[in-house]
Amino acid sequence: MKNTTLYILVVLTLFFLGQVFIASKNIENDEVHSNKFKNKYAVFSLVKPKGITFCNEAPPLYASDIYERMDKELLKNTYWQSNMLLYIKRANKYFHIIESILSENNIPKDFKYLALIESGLENVVSPAGAAGFWQILKTTAREYNLEVNNSIDERYHLEKSTQFACDYLNKAYNLFGSWTMAAASYNMGMNGLRRVIEKQGTNNYYNLHLNPETSRYLFRILAVKEIM
Repeated sequence: MKNTTLYILVVLTLFFLGQVFIASKNIENDEVHSNKFKNKYAVFSLVKPKGITFCNEAPPLYASDIYERMDKELLKNTYWQSNMLLYIKRANKYFHIIESILSENNIPKDFKYLALIESGLENVVSPAGAAGFWQILKTTAREYNLEVNNSIDERYHLEKSTQFACDYLNKAYNLFGSWTMAAASYNMGMNGLRRVIEKQGTNNYYNLHLNPETSRYLFRILAVKEIM
C-alpha cells in the first residue's frame, strides 16, 4: 500500500513538474515573439496636423471641439489599415479619371476624396438606394439628365456620374458661397442644408448643428486627405 502511494506521488510530482516546464517554455516563446515584433507595430496618439485644408478652406482646428471631431476621424481611419490600403489601391486606379473631369469643370480636386468616402470607389448601393461611386439617388440623377431605367443606369458610369457631381457642386457653390458648404449639401441635400441655415442663422459649416452623418462628413474627407 505504501509503495503504491509513493508511486502515485512520484507520478503526480513528475506530471506537475512537466506542466511547469511546458508553461515556462510557452512564456519564453511568447516573450521571444513579443520582442521580435514589439517595434514593428504600435498605436500612438496622433500629432495635430498643420496646414490642413479642404479646397483651400481651412477648418478652425484651433477650437478644441472642432479638433476633437477631426482627431476622431483621423484615429479611426489611420488605424483601420485594411480599409485605408484598399482606398489607396482604388485611388491609384480611378483618381486620375476623376481629377481630369473635376478640372475641366473648375471643381477643386479635393472633391475626389468626397467620392472616396461616399463609396470607397466601388459601385455600391446604399440602404436609401443611392448608387455608384458618387452615391446618386434615382430622382436626383434624373433631375441632372442621367439615364436611369430598367435597362440602363448611368449612375454606374464613372465619367457621366462624375460630370453629374460637378454640375451639382457648381450649383451648390453658387448657392452657399463655399466649397465646404457645397460638400455638406452633397450629403444632406441643398434644400435640407438651406433650411438648417435659415433656422440657425449661420452658413458656416463648423458652427452649424447638423445630423450626425453630415456633422462628420467634412472631417472624414479631411482625415482621408491628410492620411493619403
